Amino acid sequence: MLAGAVWIFGYGSLLFRPDFPFDHREVARLDGWERRFWQGSTDHRGVPEAPGRVVTLVERAAARCHGVAFRVTRGEEERVLAYLDHRERGGYTRASVALHTTSGAQIEEAVTYVAHRDNPCWLGEAPLAAIAAQVRTAVGPSGKNRDYVLSLERVLAEAGIVDAHVSELAAHLRDEV
Repeated sequence: MLAGAVWIFGYGSLLFRPDFPFDHREVARLDGWERRFWQGSTDHRGVPEAPGRVVTLVERAAARCHGVAFRVTRGEEERVLAYLDHRERGGYTRASVALHTTSGAQIEEAVTYVAHRDNPCWLGEAPLAAIAAQVRTAVGPSGKNRDYVLSLERVLAEAGIVDAHVSELAAHLRDEV
């Protein structure tokens, strides 16, 4: 790996829509965090009157979140970070994290975006059936919230990543159509 490279850790929509220049991608693991549909989306998968639900990272000591580490193309770092800051503006903040890749490499510093409990779009924990009911009806400028969940489930499966929270929510959505 190149010294000084900028890495982005994607665990949600960046997995199926990584619309920035990168020259390498690899499945990676983030320890101490889990993916949860606890963040409201009023700018992508919902609207202020009817927010959708999207994933964020929630700290839990024994947790592991698998996603993808993207190495940003050299010379594009500032532009990519500015773009992602704008894309993730709905309650997310930049965080620096350490990753373990499936090839055995460690990335000491990667950028990811986390929505914390104190942001204005935070929805928090809810029963999966309630989350599914909200997701089923939410639609925003980026499309149906249901499509977000099912796309995330698909790309995780294609990468060999099992995430029970995502799979169980997707099953609720498929069962109640």
